[in-house]
Amino acid sequence: MDIQTIGIVGAGQMGNGIAHVMALAGYDVLLTDVSADALQAAIDTITGNLDRQVGRGKVAEADRDAALARIKTTQTLSDLGQSDLVIEAATERETVKQAIFEDLIPHLKPTTILTSNTSSISITRLASRTDRPEKFMGFHFMNPVPVMQLVELIRGIATDKETFAACQAVVDKLGKTAASAEDFPAFIVNRILMPMINEAVYTLYEGVGSVKSIDSSLKLGANHPMGPLELADFIGLDTCLAIMNVLHDGLADTKYRPCPLLTKYVEAGWLGRKTQRGFYDYRGEVPVPTR
Repeated sequence: MDIQTIGIVGAGQMGNGIAHVMALAGYDVLLTDVSADALQAAIDTITGNLDRQVGRGKVAEADRDAALARIKTTQTLSDLGQSDLVIEAATERETVKQAIFEDLIPHLKPTTILTSNTSSISITRLASRTDRPEKFMGFHFMNPVPVMQLVELIRGIATDKETFAACQAVVDKLGKTAASAEDFPAFIVNRILMPMINEAVYTLYEGVGSVKSIDSSLKLGANHPMGPLELADFIGLDTCLAIMNVLHDGLADTKYRPCPLLTKYVEAGWLGRKTQRGFYDYRGEVPVPTR
């Protein structure tokens, strides 16, 4: 299966990162979002990130210009119908993703592969609501997409070998590494990472350590590049909570119970970097712990 054109649904942090790496690898990209402002912000972000790569000598100016020329935008979801591969990168809510696929399916070519960048939701369940469960799978990029080398490829129960091989070939062309994961809640990375973040929040909640001491302990004591609370802010506390709820609901094990403090921060709208406050306050020149 020869994939040349890629449709991406959602122009947020993940969607624009996926568009960036796909265009740089030579694919024609059509990026869609309901918001014209989000689409313009995505192009601005991609341009800025490519300029930084040029400045560091990682990308040639001609390759940057060619990549930007390969990215088109649209607010009309049906325009993605002629894509060879569609990657849904909308918000991490199953109802939203199902609605997108429902609206998109009538416009797709019979050969189009449908994928989701979901970090935790059942691929089999998402696929079952489409007309092509055999051509549906999980295509989970890590954030930030241009930097992170891993892509999780997740088969649903009906995903056929040809679809998996085609997605594997795309990952190879991107110069990234694929990890094959089975379709269980949160897959591999978040099955391990999110409970660690949740436990760090419990450690803060129970007064075992402060924000600063918890993050310093994991950075210096476990050689992590970022502390777990700093990382949670980077990911988005709403996303962390959503994944913990998927784990808790899907595996019915109390060890995955989201920390009440994590829930409280999300209820307050303190979601991390994207809202300027989370476990750190980012409104000044230097991030300051909020607890």
